[in-house]
Amino acid sequence: MSRRGWLLVLVVLALLTEMAAAMVVTAVQQTPTIDEPVYVASGVVYVREHSLRYNPEHPPLGKLLIGAGAAAGGARLDPGFSGTQEAAGRHLLYEQGLDADQILLAARLPVIVLTLLFGLVVFAFARDLVGPLGGVVALALYAFSPDLIAHGALATLDVPAAGFVLTALWLAWRAREKPLPYIPLAGLALGAALATKMSTLAAIPVLMGLAALSAVHAAPARALASAHAPAPAPKAKRLLWGAAAAVGVAVIAVAVVWVSYLAVDPRLRWSTPDGTPAVSGLRALMVDLMPFPQPYRDGMRVQFGLENEVWGGFLFGHYYHGSLWYYLPAAILVKSPLGMLALWTAGIVTMLAVPRLRPAAPYVLLPAAALAIAATYGSRDFGTRYVIFLPMLLGVAAGAVVLVRRQAWRVAAAAALGLVVVSSLRTFPYYLPYSNEAFGGPSKTYLRLHDANVDWGQDLGRLADRLRDRYPDQPVWLVYKGSGVPSYYGIRASDPRGRSPDQVHGLLVVSDTSIDKADPPLRALLAGSRRIDEVGHSITIYRR
Repeated sequence: MSRRGWLLVLVVLALLTEMAAAMVVTAVQQTPTIDEPVYVASGVVYVREHSLRYNPEHPPLGKLLIGAGAAAGGARLDPGFSGTQEAAGRHLLYEQGLDADQILLAARLPVIVLTLLFGLVVFAFARDLVGPLGGVVALALYAFSPDLIAHGALATLDVPAAGFVLTALWLAWRAREKPLPYIPLAGLALGAALATKMSTLAAIPVLMGLAALSAVHAAPARALASAHAPAPAPKAKRLLWGAAAAVGVAVIAVAVVWVSYLAVDPRLRWSTPDGTPAVSGLRALMVDLMPFPQPYRDGMRVQFGLENEVWGGFLFGHYYHGSLWYYLPAAILVKSPLGMLALWTAGIVTMLAVPRLRPAAPYVLLPAAALAIAATYGSRDFGTRYVIFLPMLLGVAAGAVVLVRRQAWRVAAAAALGLVVVSSLRTFPYYLPYSNEAFGGPSKTYLRLHDANVDWGQDLGRLADRLRDRYPDQPVWLVYKGSGVPSYYGIRASDPRGRSPDQVHGLLVVSDTSIDKADPPLRALLAGSRRIDEVGHSITIYRR
């Protein structure tokens, strides 16, 4: 390998090492977020008991990986336990005498490893498009993305599902020159995404279309190689190749979903749970026609039921019921580093303006737009995690800026990348509540957003340390939004809700999302309190 090749390897390793260190430190310091105990307990039951009884609203693959990590860390669920999936998560972590921190870290490690591997896919995708330097730019944006570090350090499904979609798109692009083995591999990656999270169903028509496009593009080359003739393959034959590729990708993806369920329970023992929502109209038709296992289709019914509910949202200081179509664009604007926004924009413009890159736009920009539009129709305005694929795909697009030869442009691009690095390092290790400098940084995120954007229950351990170090032996009143158990971390607190204000004296500790959603009694308590401290930019401490 040449000196330049070794230098490239060292730069890639350095970027991935930085990201790994950030994710591991974050994983060690954070207590469970709201969804994690359910995923961990479900995964452990999948691995140890081969039962699908928990968490049917999501397919099993991602939870199998999480559960395998947790099981390797000593996790187990009492065989006789019966209860809801939320109770199972609490019981597994806190009620069996196990080390909750050790189990949670072990469950998070498989997602951390996957996140790093997807970083290599981002690098390879951008390198294929614009060369090694573009690959480095794309990987740097990926490795310093606060959102990717935050969610890549959690035992959740968002990053794995998005990363598998990214991988499928990259393989579909490679299939333009070599349909075999890349089209079948794209089908495997798409299947892994579908077997991880149902929101990736929107990627099926996109990947089928791109597989067909790649096969049609490759058909003339195959005809030339096989017949040694200058004429391209006939149009009908090319279209046939495209149709075969599209169907092949879909069939392989469906097979992967089936295998993921059979890996949990080879006999596929399943009864539709009581209370599974009924769906009607086009949704019912879609569920019935999907060639997936019954538990998958029941999970779709659960998801449709969740989408039919009216949820609360919070944006720029306003709490509302329902969903806003512009919520996700606004949240992305707040939670993406300013330099990253600039490079994404420059990359999109470059991909559309440079003729040699236009064929790649359907593989990068079209999926990003299609999946983002699908996400905006969701009823849950809970966080940018629903579009976590954007830092991946737009990072690939941003790599295109290296093709612009103007010196001023290159200086500006380097400066923007430097701003991303500085902004990301400044927020360490509080990546979940990150917001960029235009919106005041992580300490001000709670004024604009809530839930998984800032306060997902992750700082219970840090709160315990703060109370012990700064406020020992003081009465504590706690309104906590999360899945952790305060007493496990040594927090002795009472719930002030339902008490009269004259009974609540001492420290009033409130998760920031609970502040955003405060009902009149809690608002009255807050109005009579003085803000004195904050923990992890997600929990506020008041004195009454």
